[in-house]
Amino acid sequence: MEDKKPDKDQYWIKSGIINIVQNFSGVFFGFASFYFLVRLVSKYDFGVWTLFMSTTTIIEITRIGLVQNALIKYISSSDKSEHPKIISAAFTITGALTILCILLNIGFAHTLSSLWKSPELKMLFYAYNVGFFLTGALTLFNCIEQAHLSFKGIFITNFVRQVIFFLVVAGSFFLKIHVELIYLVVVQAVSVIICTTIAYFYVRKHLKISFKLYPEWIKKLFNYGKFAFGTTISSMLSGTIDQMMLGGMLSPAASGAFNIAVRITNLIDIPTSAVAVIVFPQSAKRMETEGKEGIKYLYEKSVGTIMAILIPSVLVLYFFSGLVIHLIAGDKYNDSIPLLHVTLLYCLLIPYGRQFGTILDSIGKTRLTFTIVLITATFNLTLNYFFIKQFGVVGAAYATLISNVLGFLIARSILKKELNVKMSNTFIYAYRFYPDMYNKFIRKKNITETH
Repeated sequence: MEDKKPDKDQYWIKSGIINIVQNFSGVFFGFASFYFLVRLVSKYDFGVWTLFMSTTTIIEITRIGLVQNALIKYISSSDKSEHPKIISAAFTITGALTILCILLNIGFAHTLSSLWKSPELKMLFYAYNVGFFLTGALTLFNCIEQAHLSFKGIFITNFVRQVIFFLVVAGSFFLKIHVELIYLVVVQAVSVIICTTIAYFYVRKHLKISFKLYPEWIKKLFNYGKFAFGTTISSMLSGTIDQMMLGGMLSPAASGAFNIAVRITNLIDIPTSAVAVIVFPQSAKRMETEGKEGIKYLYEKSVGTIMAILIPSVLVLYFFSGLVIHLIAGDKYNDSIPLLHVTLLYCLLIPYGRQFGTILDSIGKTRLTFTIVLITATFNLTLNYFFIKQFGVVGAAYATLISNVLGFLIARSILKKELNVKMSNTFIYAYRFYPDMYNKFIRKKNITETH
């Protein structure tokens, strides 16, 4: 198999490294905040916080999921004269969904707090609505910047948002200040106000809004985004349903213990998230210029790049999982060690599924993506119910592992049929990653310095 177009290889390595560094800084501070938070609050309170964050993440994704991919796709592939109309339509949809989500949040706050036996959750959900107004604009600003293949503003806003929360939690820990969970929600709201202001300055050169209603673009964004929206929600539920069901069927503390393993797994999932940011706008452009052959190369190359970074990390964490749990969360979370062993296994399948969804969305098969994610999410929910009843906390981990295996097999079959993707090529690109890194950066730098 002949590797093609060296400039594209250069793009992948450079953009991949930049985005991995950007994602790592955000995840690092998020993880550092978690390190102090898990020691600052009780096991029960951390479980409540886990349920709160899982729910509010779904609310955020519910709002932006309908327009995010559609906005990036159409800005990437449409004439500049259409951009003000596209952006205006995106803000219209997001504004309507903001009002709807706030009403639903207020309506279901009491029900969820009762279901999870956590009275504190009710006030957390109410307070969350304050910052929720601005996060829609912040996310849209980041999407517009991403569509123009720029990531600096995204990095800065994520960095600042994470640092503010980290400083509050770390400061409270060292100063031995008791922190109520409601105060953390207020801190989140303040950080959103600051970051939205910063994001505006980075995106304002692209932010051309026509203050009119554009039904044709609203309809176009909605029709493209409705299945991507369903896909995103189903995917988010699939990723958080285990923690939510643990909170309802067992206790908030059980949800917190499982969240420890998930957080560590997410730490090594940075390459997947970073490359996904690059892939979508590039795949939308390549579909227009190169067709399915370009998309095939894009999928195989991106997954190979991720796997080259992921596999060594998984091996290290698997063999030193006990030490990692003790260093990160302390002795009171020993029950998270066997959970981490299982979550690390399905971590190896995530790049295939994540890039599968990204590629299918970019070639216009959002309905198919939605159907597959809905099937796997339903399967995951069903397995979680029976496995948690039968095996307890570890049952949630096994349910998610089996669901990811099912998703991988379905993705493999469809990609072979649609794009003639060969999974073996992903391992070839993974094998080539390190020689490419050496030749194009280290060796090239040494030769340049010599001359």
